Amino acid sequence: MFSALGSALHRRRIAVLLLALVVTVLATAYGGSVSEKLTNGLSDYDDPSGGNVAARETIVRATGIDSQQGYVLLVRTDERVKAGEPVPAEVKAAGDLLRTRPEVKEVVDASAAAGAALISRDGRSTIVVGAVRSISDKVAVDAEAALQKAIEANPLLKESTSLGGATPGHVQVGKISDEDVTNAEMIAFPIVLVVLFLVFRGLVAAFVPLLGGIVSLLLTMAGLRLTADFMTVSAGAMSLAFALGLGLSIDFGLLIVSRFREEVAAGRDRAEAVRRTVATAGRTVLFSALTVAAALAALTAFPHPYLRSMGIAGVITVLSAALFALVGLPALLGVLGNRINALAPRRWQRSAGTSAAAESRWHRMASGVMRRPGIFALIATAVLLLIASPLAGVRFTGVDPSLLPQETSAGRVASDLAKDFEDPGTSPLQIVLTTDGRPDAARLDDYVQKIKDVPGVESVVPPFELDGKHWEIDAVLAGNPMDDSAKDAVEDVQGLTAPYSANFTGATADYLAQEESIGDKLPLAAAILAGVTLLLLFAFSGAIVLPLMALVMNTLSTGAAFGFLVWVFQDGNLGFTAQNGLEATTPLLVFALAFGLSTDYNVFLLSRIKEARAQGLSERDAVAQGLSRTGSIVTSAAVLFCVPVGALAASRLVFIQELGLGAAFAVLIDATIVRALLVPSLMALLGAANWWAPKPLRTLHRAVFPERKEDPDPVAAGPSATPDPDREKTPAAL
Repeated sequence: MFSALGSALHRRRIAVLLLALVVTVLATAYGGSVSEKLTNGLSDYDDPSGGNVAARETIVRATGIDSQQGYVLLVRTDERVKAGEPVPAEVKAAGDLLRTRPEVKEVVDASAAAGAALISRDGRSTIVVGAVRSISDKVAVDAEAALQKAIEANPLLKESTSLGGATPGHVQVGKISDEDVTNAEMIAFPIVLVVLFLVFRGLVAAFVPLLGGIVSLLLTMAGLRLTADFMTVSAGAMSLAFALGLGLSIDFGLLIVSRFREEVAAGRDRAEAVRRTVATAGRTVLFSALTVAAALAALTAFPHPYLRSMGIAGVITVLSAALFALVGLPALLGVLGNRINALAPRRWQRSAGTSAAAESRWHRMASGVMRRPGIFALIATAVLLLIASPLAGVRFTGVDPSLLPQETSAGRVASDLAKDFEDPGTSPLQIVLTTDGRPDAARLDDYVQKIKDVPGVESVVPPFELDGKHWEIDAVLAGNPMDDSAKDAVEDVQGLTAPYSANFTGATADYLAQEESIGDKLPLAAAILAGVTLLLLFAFSGAIVLPLMALVMNTLSTGAAFGFLVWVFQDGNLGFTAQNGLEATTPLLVFALAFGLSTDYNVFLLSRIKEARAQGLSERDAVAQGLSRTGSIVTSAAVLFCVPVGALAASRLVFIQELGLGAAFAVLIDATIVRALLVPSLMALLGAANWWAPKPLRTLHRAVFPERKEDPDPVAAGPSATPDPDREKTPAAL
């Protein structure tokens, strides 16, 4: 099948490239508006079927106020503010400004009877809180911009007032994320181009994988634009699409272009080189893409729109990169032929001797490892477990405005609230009770008293009626909503016996509901990930031991990546500020991404080992040759993948930093310790057992995936005997 595809792509190379150009132009035109369709709110992290969502919807229906929206104006005054008394002119101006907004349902300031919580410890700062109805992301963006403009235009507010709260926080997270992804692109592209030039020793060859990254990203944008018409797609999907699209396109491009150059260097004409490249490297790319897509597809097992959209974005990105590598790239190589080596300094031309020397080094290293496989397996495993050890103390947290940098108004407000105020109560625990009529007052009073007695609860607002069937109780928590003390308090309140059916919402309760929902769906996601990966690796290798070994190695490498993240972000190392914990969704994203890429590199290696075994080499010789043929490619691919992904670590948002640094570290660990030490040592220990499968499964595999002779070794086979007018003169022929 792959041979026929390669031959067809060469014959119709001009038509294929023209079709690819048309599709790319259409995708650019259609996907250019994708950002307008993406969402960016706390509801993206909710399980739609959760009790917290039900509670929030009940409150919205009864009051029109959405607890996930809201404005907080922090006003600094020259005179002391006192609760229950008339407020200074600038505080009154801040309240009047909020009242002009059509989305604001209620405004509260320090003049209220219970306004003491809205005043700072020194009495020189106060907050004005605006409760907001449910609004779309576009309305939120426009409102935030209008409020910032109004503050700047008002002499009373310009120097004294900062805009914060949930709604501006959401908007500014989106702005920072977009800016940081753009900056990451600007950082990554020139570095990737330079590294590609050094790897390929030629400008044309360096541009080809980069072109694939651009095409795959444009196709992904179109795919996300179409997906957004049918479901919620989070704005975070674009960050993943950028890093993954560029990284995978480079990986696949390296594999395809390197194989094509080998075939051309062996003296084969252009048509035969394309055919054999697709038949060997093309098959590897297909299985690699499917394994990465399967790992990311496991994220769709989670009901949270953010995780689900990241999974879908990942699958679309992988398939887009694979489509270019399997269709567009072979056609392009068919046109370029030996010109793939053009625009390279003569002294930098990759010679056969240089390639042989590099392969020899990898061969010697693999052979050395396999002479003492037990020792190297123990050393590699011990190192990975040591790096993973900080996982024992891992904690998790959610996303809130406190994660924003101080350069943003919402970030400054969140920081000042935590530093200068006792407990402003801007994000209380909201308890919604469902009753059959008017509730029993004594039972409610007893429940309220129990809530007051919970450690970490500062005060409780008396119950008030929402509608004929629902009553609400608000409990003000001590400290930041994402602090451990606040989480413990909410869990204790949820553990109380309520007089009526109760649902809980608010920032802390919403995070705990998210955490619980992730935990409930985690076994299903893990089963999907493991099951599909095993199935694909069995289809590729015809064995069951190798897929199981891959699962173990992938788990070790991703575990090491998590331990590294805990050490860096939670413990505050390498110059990063210590955090309360890792953002709850980041480990899932890093695991899926790292697991898929680890399997991707494993497929690269196994493909060459299978070829060597087919030539009659012994098990250890086949492993050594496979590692020697792929060592440089996998290392280069890992380094190049780490550039766009690692560039995300320069973001000003901690959860994006965690994703970028975690994925980059996992890939580097896999391409070094795992691929260079653990794989050859384990395969040497297992020997022929690596390729074992029960007889029924072997029979099934041969029936579904019959082996075809593809002349895989470009060196062993001679040039094609069939004359071809497009045949290139190789350096040897010259």
